[in-house]
Amino acid sequence: MSGGVREVVDERHYLAKAKGGGMLRRGIWVDRTGKVVRYNLAYINHSLYGGDNGRVLGYDSAHGRPHRHFKGELTALSGGSFAHVDALFQREWAKIMKEVTHAKD
Repeated sequence: MSGGVREVVDERHYLAKAKGGGMLRRGIWVDRTGKVVRYNLAYINHSLYGGDNGRVLGYDSAHGRPHRHFKGELTALSGGSFAHVDALFQREWAKIMKEVTHAKD
């Protein structure tokens, strides 16, 4: 991306196996005014899902359209702010983690 767009977040958090394992990935790009213009939020865990490079859950705005990935299925999002999308991702990821940790008990 160009025109004053810059990446402000590039994070990878590796989760302990006891907490479900896998990796949380966050990439966020903003324009000159600080508005989020691109994002990539993903939970990757090859032991839960082998397709789509292990991406169990993801929300991103690649190709100019916000969408959700879940175990290889793609769903368009009807819009909303980045804060709204981030909250959706966090809520859904927490639900997956709860299911994964309960399955181990």
